[in-house]
Amino acid sequence: MGLLFDMDGTLIDSAASIERAWSAYAREEGLPVDAVLAALPGRTAVDILADFLPGPRAVAEGAERVRRMQRDHVREVRPLPGARALLTGLPAGRWAVVTAAYEEVARARLAAAGLAVPPVLIAADSVRRGKPDPEGYERGARALGVPARTCVVFEDTDVGVRAGLAAGARCVGVGGAVTDPDVAARVTDLRGIGVSATGSGLLLRVPGRGEARTANGGPR
Repeated sequence: MGLLFDMDGTLIDSAASIERAWSAYAREEGLPVDAVLAALPGRTAVDILADFLPGPRAVAEGAERVRRMQRDHVREVRPLPGARALLTGLPAGRWAVVTAAYEEVARARLAAAGLAVPPVLIAADSVRRGKPDPEGYERGARALGVPARTCVVFEDTDVGVRAGLAAGARCVGVGGAVTDPDVAARVTDLRGIGVSATGSGLLLRVPGRGEARTANGGPR
């Protein structure tokens, strides 16, 4: 079993940082700021900019500018409740971060939040297709050496939940924005979630859902 975590909105509060960088970029380019911000959740910069810019070259150049701006806007990033305690207690090699941010940006945000950067970090520059495509979560599971169907995904957007479900994983919705009816559980944040190693796998405890002992399958 593996645990696959989205980053922004799941492990860290980076909303102010993201909004500042994207708003600045949109104003510089004469793009509608509100429309750009509405297109952000769960998506890569390339996928977002494809909605607003006229071709692949413009999108690639815009994505590079946004990457640099986001890398430099991390001072306000904070860990979300329960994230540090949960990650600190996880067995090594059993979890990964799968994010729509670029790797450089993801590393900067995790460091700013005081969270560990896992050995397996699947970022926007690691995949050809962003969420809701399952590629990121499938890659994360393979890197952990486990089938995606044995993994649990933690996500704060419906776009990310669809990616996790398409990969065959079980999904836990984090926060109040997830509306997908197929999530296995919903939690306000990561407080109260516990994971411990057992002889045959992991024991995952989700508030309000009791305990789920896992070996080759997801939580039951």
